[in-house]
Amino acid sequence: MRTLAIVPIKSLANAKQRLAKTLAGGSRRSLVQAMFSDVLGGLRRTEGIDAVAVVTDDVVADSLARGDRVVVLPDGREAGQSQATEVGIAYAREQGYERVLLVPGDTPLLNPVEIEELLMRCARDEVGVAVVPDRHGTGTNALLIAPPGAFPPSFGPDSLERHLAHARDGGLVHRVEHVPSLALDIDTPSDLAALWTVVDESRRGAQRTRGALSQLDRSGVRAAMAGGPAGSGHTVEA
Repeated sequence: MRTLAIVPIKSLANAKQRLAKTLAGGSRRSLVQAMFSDVLGGLRRTEGIDAVAVVTDDVVADSLARGDRVVVLPDGREAGQSQATEVGIAYAREQGYERVLLVPGDTPLLNPVEIEELLMRCARDEVGVAVVPDRHGTGTNALLIAPPGAFPPSFGPDSLERHLAHARDGGLVHRVEHVPSLALDIDTPSDLAALWTVVDESRRGAQRTRGALSQLDRSGVRAAMAGGPAGSGHTVEA
């Protein structure tokens, strides 16, 4: 099945505001850029993905995304992840893709082999909608839809159940698919601490994100997080 991966990216300058008390603006931009690069690199290496569409109006993200099998689509509205993915879905329909895989740009641990297995399982079992949950089991960290445009995505809190409801209402074969490397997205200080733990335990994958975390560590961010109340720490300029 011809498959288009869609990655929406907001302005890097305004990204991850929930990390603002932990990371200064420059540090947040560097981390988001590194995570996006790792996600994009992983998708490019994934067999079963024919092309990647990056939806953004950010100049830096546009520059990073240019390359083999990647198309950059203007966001225009900057209205949010759900609306941005609709831009990619419209492109997929125009270009004749049979399914889309929606992936956020802040899941740097993405493993190409796990994505390949997900795509193969869903094609084999004729699954129209596969919802990949976040580590809390309530959000959506990836969404596979066949055909594109079967329903509008609705990301955000408790989106897993909304997506399943959309699939049920549309009479689509659907299921929840647990993909370990997509479970962790980075929005809060606790997410960042969890990412650091995973990176410590494995030496493989997410190389650019590892580099960004190393820089933050050298700048004292990790120590500040560990010493602050509830791991919130104080803003540290890297």
